[in-house]
Amino acid sequence: MSHFLLNRRGFLRTSSATVAGLWLSGHGLRADDAPARRSPLKVQSESPFNAEPHLDSLIANRLTPVEQFFVRCHGPVPKLNADAVKVSVEGLVHRPQALTLAEIRAKFVEHTVEATLTCAGNRRSELSQIKKVGGVAWEAGAISHAEWSGAALSDILKLAELKPDAKHVWFEGADPITDKDGSVAPFGASIPLEKAMSLDAQVPGGLIAYLMNGQTLTPEHGFPFRGIVPGYIGARSVKWLNKIVVSDRPSPNHYVADAYKVVQTDSPEERAKLDPIYEFVVNGAIGSPVSGATIKGSKVTVSGYALPTGRPGCTIQQVSVSSDGGKSWTDAKLNGPGRAFCWQLWSAELPVTAATQQLTVRVRDSLGNEQPQKGTWNFKGYLYNGWHSVSVKAGA
Repeated sequence: MSHFLLNRRGFLRTSSATVAGLWLSGHGLRADDAPARRSPLKVQSESPFNAEPHLDSLIANRLTPVEQFFVRCHGPVPKLNADAVKVSVEGLVHRPQALTLAEIRAKFVEHTVEATLTCAGNRRSELSQIKKVGGVAWEAGAISHAEWSGAALSDILKLAELKPDAKHVWFEGADPITDKDGSVAPFGASIPLEKAMSLDAQVPGGLIAYLMNGQTLTPEHGFPFRGIVPGYIGARSVKWLNKIVVSDRPSPNHYVADAYKVVQTDSPEERAKLDPIYEFVVNGAIGSPVSGATIKGSKVTVSGYALPTGRPGCTIQQVSVSSDGGKSWTDAKLNGPGRAFCWQLWSAELPVTAATQQLTVRVRDSLGNEQPQKGTWNFKGYLYNGWHSVSVKAGA
């Protein structure tokens, strides 16, 4: 098992090679724009640990290497023994379960699917430029894409035999989180039963995953098993999963009942009236060139990621890029297959003049959802998806 980030302070002080291909002169960038060596993640907070990859490295691979995958924690990373940990299945079921990792692997068909995880607060730092918001100041790197292997949540629920009034599935993790009042509770989530039981194009609505890109999960990514909910914000894919509860209502856990809602104020009354965030929204960002880069020559290769709305069957339809502030647009080439619940990498060649000061991308998905020119401000800084731009300097 990889122990990347277990000793993260030491590791992140060491260097890893920058992806050289992103800095070749063919991309229209000067060699001196590229740092020679750097850590794979930019740390946003040490305790709890939160970090995101450098965008230019992130978009170099369709499947994000584990060491570059963003890390989102709400509390300390628990130290768990895979042989001792069990995930219970209880609530509105006829046959409660308590399953070890070995039992999950032995009893259920293994599904392997690709799915993108993105934090609901991805690009929050841009939203703060409209009006300051709290929370982790994510740039555009709180998103990553991996291949996940594990048991379908629906298969586990079928084994437990659901009762007729079952409508929601709750998840609880083993991570202890201390609230402002000193109380301690686990991180939790819930999803509608319809999502939990769905099977869209052989992609389970939920997965109890134990492999990530073919490797045992690392501690920071949920070892020994975690939930994966394709198409939903990362907060619904609970790490260090140890309890599944079937209920007739959404979970009362703080991260469902109060947090991860799009609100305009800090009013408890407003939060109580609104539904939790489930599906992620259409989004896109430029990964290369990086902001502040000097463009050499009359053309530049621009590349990045695009994310369709997290609804079944929805894929990226079009990515358009501009080098003149949105006066004219060039359609980008979509690289690799377009799949539901998955990002799409793209690239385009744009003209550059002495007047070029920024590069901009906008994205449209197959359901007609488009990135707005400016995203909507909200109190917690969630789901920002305005056009993404990077500033550049035109060079000789």
